[in-house]
Amino acid sequence: MDLEIGSVYEGKVTAITKYGAFIALPMGKTGMVHISEIANSYVNDIRNHLEEGQEVSVRVIGIDKEGKISLSIKKMKNGEDASFHNEAARRDNLPVSFEDKLKQFMAESESRMSDFKQHLEKRNGSRRRLR
Repeated sequence: MDLEIGSVYEGKVTAITKYGAFIALPMGKTGMVHISEIANSYVNDIRNHLEEGQEVSVRVIGIDKEGKISLSIKKMKNGEDASFHNEAARRDNLPVSFEDKLKQFMAESESRMSDFKQHLEKRNGSRRRLR
């Protein structure tokens, strides 16, 4: 049984970073809730909303080609909101609003930039130790 986009699962917070929280899901899988998918209001510090070991309900909002699982907590609070329906429309190749496309792009871009910055910090940190 594989995870399905739109399905709701119970999971446990296993790690918190400045850009999101990693959630252990059923079937031994792990997904990430991006900081923008934690709450409807602005989230400055994820630790104000979640803590490691906490049980949470999440909705699967995406699975990319590499198998990375994108999750949302705020879409659980809203139930079946418009952006969830737009995710289904995107999956079914139906028209999606510009705002939703922009939101998805910004979330993906922020995640990529965070990964890139971490990579640079690791690389630059190792150079500093060598000098």
